[in-house]
Amino acid sequence: MPRFSIVIPVYWNEPSLRPLYERLNDEAAQRPAIEHEFVFVDDGSGDASFAVLDQLAAQDPRVRVVRLTRNFGAHAACLAGMSAASGDCAAVIAADLQEPPDLPWKMFERWSPATPVVVASRQSRDEEASKVAFARLYHGIMRRVAFPHMPEGGFDCFLLDRRVIGEVLRLEDSNASLTGLVLWTGFNFAEVSYDRLRRQHGTSRWTLAKKLKLVVDSVVGFSYAPVRAMSLVGTLIGLVGFAYALLVVLRRIVYGEDIVGWSSLMAAIMVLSGVQLIALGILGEYVWRTLDAARKRPSFIVGETRNLSREECPQKHECTKAHQAPPQ
Repeated sequence: MPRFSIVIPVYWNEPSLRPLYERLNDEAAQRPAIEHEFVFVDDGSGDASFAVLDQLAAQDPRVRVVRLTRNFGAHAACLAGMSAASGDCAAVIAADLQEPPDLPWKMFERWSPATPVVVASRQSRDEEASKVAFARLYHGIMRRVAFPHMPEGGFDCFLLDRRVIGEVLRLEDSNASLTGLVLWTGFNFAEVSYDRLRRQHGTSRWTLAKKLKLVVDSVVGFSYAPVRAMSLVGTLIGLVGFAYALLVVLRRIVYGEDIVGWSSLMAAIMVLSGVQLIALGILGEYVWRTLDAARKRPSFIVGETRNLSREECPQKHECTKAHQAPPQ
């Protein structure tokens, strides 16, 4: 049987970590023939998440822990987890217990050479109406401007074959959504549906600012639609301005009238200035991402690990004696 890795990014998830481990371990016990491991990535949590993970790693060598030096974001944490995973395939799930514990194994069962990617699409969401509305809006935008084949319910959890993991890590794109990168690779994928549960432990750190950043990263990272939209807006404004100028000239020639209107002039200037600033902002988003990619900064920096050797560390050259090798 192939080796199976389950990657769990962790950020302020202290209350849910041990229940999550126990549920995943119970599911794994029902499949003794499948060799597996749990890769937890502490993304700069400010609570005792790492202390809990340290205890789990001490009692179970299958638990691998990667602690990042600070909060680099869920995208970077998932990349760090996949870099540390040793399995032939790796599934990424959340640490908040909002996915059923058997979801990774359902994705594993659908994994095959013909479908090296398996995505877990949400069939329903037992959450607040505002969160559901935002998710629908986001996935609707992505289906329209970038990925028409994205599942309608969207997905956050997925499974990648070892080859696909290598391709995603090779991209080194830290300013795009990870789910978008998975779809961008173009590999065939299978879908597994599930019902997203209501959060029972802790509070979500998924703020409005992070949601808006995800929208911008996703649209700018995979579509030229914003630039094309500004070109169309500029063309329309130019045509309207040309028609108005022609009207002014004709009224002067035919009727001898001067168009007097300080208020209308200022309104036109303010509108045009606003449109220009919006266009510059959109171009700035693209330029900034180009600059950030040119810097070649790493997506994450590993602080310490548990149950990983130096050779298995996601950043082999940067690993220090703070990294603990697996127990003998």
